[in-house]
Amino acid sequence: MKPIIEVTDCSKWYGQVLGCASINWKFGSDERTRGTAASTGNIVGLLGPNGAGKSTLMKMIVGLSTPSRGTVRLFGEDPFHNPAPRQRLGYAPEHEKTYDELTALELVSFLARLSGVPTNQAIAAAKTALDRMGMSEHIGRPIKGFSKGMRQRTKLASAIVHQPDLLILDEPLTGVDPMARIDIIDRIKRLAADGTSVVISSHVLYEIEALTTDIVVIYRGQVLAEGNIYDIRRLIDKHPHRIRVECDRPRVVAAAAASADHITRIAFERDAVVLETRNPDACYDLLGQTIVREQLHVTALTSPDNNLSAVFDYLTSGGAA
Repeated sequence: MKPIIEVTDCSKWYGQVLGCASINWKFGSDERTRGTAASTGNIVGLLGPNGAGKSTLMKMIVGLSTPSRGTVRLFGEDPFHNPAPRQRLGYAPEHEKTYDELTALELVSFLARLSGVPTNQAIAAAKTALDRMGMSEHIGRPIKGFSKGMRQRTKLASAIVHQPDLLILDEPLTGVDPMARIDIIDRIKRLAADGTSVVISSHVLYEIEALTTDIVVIYRGQVLAEGNIYDIRRLIDKHPHRIRVECDRPRVVAAAAASADHITRIAFERDAVVLETRNPDACYDLLGQTIVREQLHVTALTSPDNNLSAVFDYLTSGGAA
C-alpha cells in the first residue's frame, strides 16, 4: 500500500538560505480510489516556529516547488510533473490573493471548476462546501467586506469544494478570533472523521493539540521528532515527569509519595502538591490508591510535562540531543 505522502532525503534551499534539510517522512496509506470515501480519516500536525520550514515542505508536497535534492511523492507520484495526484488534493496556503469583488459563491464555484468539478455542478458543490465551513449566510456577499475569519472559512471551502482525499492546510487559523477558531477546528475534525486525511501546520501549540495528538516537529528545516506526542514524551527519559494534584489534603498525598523510589522531588503549591517522578505509570497507580484509601477530594490532576508545549520546548531547547 503506497503512502499518501512520501518525502525522501528532501532538501530545499534558496540561494544561501536553507528551507528544508534532508527530511524523510511518510504519512498515511492510500487505501481509496478517486471518488470513494474512506471509512476513517486522520490528522497530522506540522509544528514549528515561523521560518522552521513548514510552508516550504508543504509547497513541495503540493507540487508548487521542486526539491533541490531528494524526492516527494503524492499518492505514489511526482506532484510537480503529474497533475493526477493534485486532483485528489485540497490546498489552503497561509497567504493568498483573491478576487475581492467576487462573492463567496462566485469565487468558490469558479475554483470548483478549476479543480475539475463539472460546470453544471460547480454552484451546488460551492454551496455545499461553504455550508460545511459555516458560510451559508454570507455566500452572496463580496469578499472585500469579509473579516479575517470569514476569509479563512471561504479559503477552506475552496480547498474542499472538489471533495479531495487529502487536505494540506498551512496556518489556517491565523488571525481568527477565539470563538471562530473553536468552530473551525471542530469542522476540520469532522472532515477527517468523514474520511479526509489532513496535514495542518501551525506555530501555535494549543491549535495543534486541539486537533490531533500526531505531530511532526520541524525546527530549522529538520524533523526533530514525529509520532504521538505522548509516545514522544515517554521517550524523553532524562527529564522527570511532573504530576500536579490539587486536593483538600495535599500533605497526605506527599506523605504517601515520599516512600516511593521513583519520586525524585515533592513541592507544595497552594492547595496542591507537585510530584516529580521517573515512572509516571507507577506514580498514577500510587495516586489512585491513595485517593481511594484516604477518600481525598481531588479537584484537579494534571501533568504539566505531558502536553505538547512541554514536548516542543524540550525538543527545541537541545534537551533531545
